[in-house]
Amino acid sequence: MFSIRSVLKVGTFTLGSRVLGFVRDVLIANLIGTGPIADAWFVAQRLPNLFRRLFAEGAFNSAFVPMFAARLEQGGRLEQGGQAAARAFAERVLASMLAFMLLLTIVAEVAMPLLIMIFAPGFIDDPGKFGLTVLLTAIAFPYLLFMFLGALLGGILNSLQHFGHAAAAPILLNVVLVLGLLFIAPNVEQPGLVLAWGTTLAGLLQFLWLYIVAAKLGYGLKLPWPSFNAEIRHVVKLMVPGLLSGGLVQISIMIATILASLQDQAVSYLAYADRLYQLPLALIGAAIGVVLLPTLSRSIRGGRDAEAMAAFNRSLEFAALLILPATVGLIAAAEPIVRVLYERGAFSPAATHNTALALMAISIGLPAFVLNKALQPGFFAREDTVTPFKYSIVTVVADVIICLALFWWLRRWGIGFVGIALGTGLAAWINSALLYRTLRRRGFLVLDARLKRNLPRLLIANVAMAIVLIGGQQVLAPWLIGSLIERIGSLGLLVGAAAIVYLLLVLMFGAYTLTDFKRHALRR
Repeated sequence: MFSIRSVLKVGTFTLGSRVLGFVRDVLIANLIGTGPIADAWFVAQRLPNLFRRLFAEGAFNSAFVPMFAARLEQGGRLEQGGQAAARAFAERVLASMLAFMLLLTIVAEVAMPLLIMIFAPGFIDDPGKFGLTVLLTAIAFPYLLFMFLGALLGGILNSLQHFGHAAAAPILLNVVLVLGLLFIAPNVEQPGLVLAWGTTLAGLLQFLWLYIVAAKLGYGLKLPWPSFNAEIRHVVKLMVPGLLSGGLVQISIMIATILASLQDQAVSYLAYADRLYQLPLALIGAAIGVVLLPTLSRSIRGGRDAEAMAAFNRSLEFAALLILPATVGLIAAAEPIVRVLYERGAFSPAATHNTALALMAISIGLPAFVLNKALQPGFFAREDTVTPFKYSIVTVVADVIICLALFWWLRRWGIGFVGIALGTGLAAWINSALLYRTLRRRGFLVLDARLKRNLPRLLIANVAMAIVLIGGQQVLAPWLIGSLIERIGSLGLLVGAAAIVYLLLVLMFGAYTLTDFKRHALRR
C-alpha cells in the first residue's frame, strides 16, 4: 500500500538536507568566495556528481529495485524463501557492479588531468588552478564509489519499506562539510582540501550507516566473486536506457546554458530560479518516486494488481494536493519570493524582476515534473526502462526546439531567458502526456472515482489561493518593497493567508479530510 507517511518522511529528511546544504554554501562563500579555489572546488565536485547521477541513482535504482522486489516476493510476502533469494541477488549485483565501479574509479584517477582538460578547458592556461582542480577531483572522486554502494543499500531498504534511513543518509555529507568548514578549514592553508577529503569521508560514513541498518534487518551482504552472468547482464540491460536518458538530459542542460550565455546575466537568472523550483520538486516529486517504485514493484510481483492501482491513484492524488499550491505560489508570488530571498547587495531590483520571470515560466512545468516522477515507476516496476527512455528522447528534442524558438522570439524584448525556462516546462508536459497515455492504453493506470472527484475540487481551491496571492500583493505592496524585516513579515502574512484559504477549501470540499490524513499520513 502506498504510504503518505513514508513520502512525508522522505520529504522531511530531504528538506533537512537542503537546509544544511544552504548553510554549507553560505560557509563556502564566506571562506573561499568566488576566487580560484572556489572555481577548482566547484569543478571538482561536479565530476563525481555527474557520474553519480548517471550510474548510482536513477539508472541503477530503476533496474535493481524491481528485480530485487520480484525475488523478495518469491514464496510469499516477506517469507524466508523470498528473503534468501533477494539477498543472494543483491550480493551478486554488489560483487559485479562494485568491480565495475572500482575499475571506473581507477581509470578516472589515472586519467584525471585529461578529464579536467575536457570539463574545464579554461583552467589549462592557469597551471595553479588546473593542478588544484586535478588534486581536489582526485580526492573527491571515490565519493562516487560510496554513492553506488549507498544506492544499492538504499534500494534494499526502500523495498523493505524502510524509507527514512536512505533519505537521511545525504544529511551526513552536509554535516561533515559544515563541521569541516567551521572548525578545520579556517586553520589550514588550503581549505579546498578540507572540502575534498570531507566529501569522500562523508561518502564512506553514508555507506557504513546504511550497511549497519541493512545488516540489522538481515541484509548484511557478503561479497562473492564477480560473475557477469545472464542475471547481471539483465540488470545492465535495464540500466542502459537510464544511462542514455541521463546523458540526453546533460546535453539538454548544456544547450540551454549555451543559449543563456548569449544574453547578459541570463545564466544567473535561470540558476537562481532553478534553485527555487527544485525545492518542491525534490520534496514532493522525488519523495513520491522513491516510495512508489518499491511499492508498485512488490505489489505487481506479488500479483496484487488492485493494490498497485490503488497505490498509483493515491500517489497522484497526494502529489496534486501538494504540488498544485506550490506551483500557484511560485507563479503568483514569484517577485516577492525572489525579493526576500535574493535582493540585497549586488542583487538589484532588475535582477529580482528577471529572476521572477524565469521562475514563473519554469514553474508552469512543475506539476509535470512531479507527475513524471510518479508515472515512471509504472514502467520501471515492470522492468520496462525502454519506454521512458524513448519518451525522454522526444522530450529532449522538443525541449531544444521550443527553447530555441522561444529564446530568439523573446530576445527582441530582452527576455530570451524566459523562453528557455518556458520551453523546459512545456517539454515536461509533453513527457507527462506520453507517459500517461501509454500507461492508460496498456491498462496499467486507471483513474479511480475518488481521484476524478477530487482533482476538480483541488483546482478550484488553487484558483482561490491564486486570487488571495494576487490581491494580497496589492494590499501589502508598500511593505513588500520595504525593509528586509517588512518584506519577510509581509511575505509570511501573504503566504500564510493563501495557505489557510487553500486548506480550508480543501477540507470544505472534502478533497482531503482529516480522516484521510490520519488514515494515510499517520499510519506506519
